[in-house]
Order: sequence, then C-alpha cells, then structure tokens
Amino acid sequence: MEDLIEKTKQLIGKDKFATVNGITLESVETGSAVAKMIINEQHYNGLGTVQGGALFTLADLAAAAASNSYGVPTVALSCNISFIKAAKNGVLTARATEIYRRRTVAGYEVRITDQDENLIAVFNSTSYIKN
Repeated sequence: MEDLIEKTKQLIGKDKFATVNGITLESVETGSAVAKMIINEQHYNGLGTVQGGALFTLADLAAAAASNSYGVPTVALSCNISFIKAAKNGVLTARATEIYRRRTVAGYEVRITDQDENLIAVFNSTSYIKN
C-alpha cells in the first residue's frame, strides 16, 4: 500500500498548474487526501479575496490525489463547487474524502477550510476509473 501512496504523490507532484500556484499535497491515504495553499497576492481576485479558480484548483488537486490513490488512473467527469465564505489571507486546507467507489466511477467531497477551521468552500467530484 505504501508503494501506491508514493506513486500517487509522484503523479500529483507532476501537476504544473497546482505547483505554480503554490499548492502542496500534504498527505494521501487510500480514498482520501489533504492539500494546502498559502494565500498570497497571486491568488486574489479584483475584490482582494481568493479567486474562485484558485479554490477550485486546490480542491481538484486533493480530489485527484484521493481518486488516484488506488493505483488506477482516474480522471474527473464532473465537478462543482459551492463558495461559502471569502478567504483573504492565511492557509487553506482541502480535505478530500471518498463518498463512493464503484467499478468505473467514484465520488468525492472536498471541504476547504482556513487556518481557523472556517468552511470556505465545498467541492464535489465524480471521477471515471480507467480500468
């Protein structure tokens, strides 16, 4: 199992867009993952809060790590995000949890919180398992 986790970390580590945006994968377990992003000025929208695309990317990376943690290539089929509270500074944490896994599809919920555990956004993803 450790080998699968390490392979997942290597795969996710190749995500150039997440890397350029300062997103790091903190942990991976089978069916779950945690990613973090330290907010800086590159993440701001015109109103001075974290841009929705940055939140989406953070959640998407966590979901990708969780879905690929079985060692089988898995890609997103659909995703949606609900923005709950604006974030302006600090550290954001995305925790991905597997909701279900079938033969060819799986579902994930990702909760993004700030350093004070305030809920910032909820992301849901359906993934296709390439068996």
